[in-house]
Amino acid sequence: MSSRFKKTLSAILFASITAISLFTTANAKPSGVECIAPAGAGGGWDFTCRVPAAQVMGQLGLIDGTMKVTNMSGAGGGKAFSHVVAKRSDDQNLIVAASMATAARLGQNVYAGFTAADVRWVGALGADYGAIAVHRDSKFKTLGDLVEAMRNDPRRTAIVGGSSAGGWDHLKMLILADKAGIKDLKAINYISFDNGGTAMLEVISKRADAFTGDISELVDYFKKGDIRILAILAPERIGALDGVQTAKEQGFDVIGANWRGFYAPKNVSQARYNEWVDIVRKVAESSQWSDLAAKNGLAPFASFGGDFETFVGGQIDLVGKISKDLGFMK
Repeated sequence: MSSRFKKTLSAILFASITAISLFTTANAKPSGVECIAPAGAGGGWDFTCRVPAAQVMGQLGLIDGTMKVTNMSGAGGGKAFSHVVAKRSDDQNLIVAASMATAARLGQNVYAGFTAADVRWVGALGADYGAIAVHRDSKFKTLGDLVEAMRNDPRRTAIVGGSSAGGWDHLKMLILADKAGIKDLKAINYISFDNGGTAMLEVISKRADAFTGDISELVDYFKKGDIRILAILAPERIGALDGVQTAKEQGFDVIGANWRGFYAPKNVSQARYNEWVDIVRKVAESSQWSDLAAKNGLAPFASFGGDFETFVGGQIDLVGKISKDLGFMK
């Protein structure tokens, strides 16, 4: 065998092996993957990581092995956001739970100078409408009862939520109060917790008067009879909450939709970003997720890739405007 032929054969073999390796890498399922929930256990971000991500992605065989879920609470999602931007900007196997609450904090410029452009927006797969709940034995029987207490004695009416002051849970109550004609919005006694589950315990233990959060955070407590839901901030009633009225039905035209989705580090490869977009799309279109979403009170909503990035930008601008209109931002 001539030296020239050997070199040619070696080149062909090397090219073939390289092509096979690239093909295998490109088509391999993500493995060793992690989802960061930017709050403690029991809240909406935790739900997003554990159910549509870890559970459904695993059931559908979209990831290799199990997904690690890491709870990282602090600064209304800011701790996780800065962690991803500063320390894991090129982590190919990481996604982070996001929601309208994420957009709200970005819209208020409270994430230590970081912006939406510091990450890649992957997709959303459901709308989690807002809800207002009280203890099952609460003196507040209707949403109107709670609104009157907020009007007449706001300092002594303690309302808890899983977002920081000025976050989406807080804003929902301010929007409601504004619609009800309450002038002194800063007098509303909102107490923040690092996740919805912890905030809900304050209501169940009767240390707080009312809870503002999202339907997915309330369904289990409602089914167990621990709470009474005064209203949902949705355009129509939700099947998972039998008999619960909307705020609009009770004379308060307020809708508060909290989309549920994911972002990825900014410097992931375009190929891996496309994979994450495709994976989230497949979850959103699956019957497994459809059933779980309905069970947990989520409404259909889906947006992916570039469209989702544009959508998030619009949400950030909207929250900035609302926050300024309500006097929460200059």
